[in-house]
Amino acid sequence: MADVARFAAGLALLVGLNLAGEWVVRVTRVPLPGSIVGMITLTVLLEAGVLPVHVVRRPAELLVRHLALLYVPAGVALVAYVAVVRHDLVPITVAALASLVTVLAVVGLIVQRLGRDE
Repeated sequence: MADVARFAAGLALLVGLNLAGEWVVRVTRVPLPGSIVGMITLTVLLEAGVLPVHVVRRPAELLVRHLALLYVPAGVALVAYVAVVRHDLVPITVAALASLVTVLAVVGLIVQRLGRDE
């Protein structure tokens, strides 16, 4: 039972950080998604040693393992708004490809830079 309680506490912490990030974005009007602010907060807490990794490891692994299910709402939204998507398909496609290339380039540069330090 204690194992279930630890798992629930870790999951509650992850959800709480997400909600806190949403709140911070709403209050400060920072042009970032709240989930990103929550993820940055989680990273800072982990790196600073304030939050031990073992507290969130199992809940995070569960979420990652079932990540595909988290895309279901986005898929439903695409179906629900197919007329809007069809109307703006070119700008959506260009934006998606530009962001993909940007992320790949930034990650590649970071990996190269970190690889040189070793």
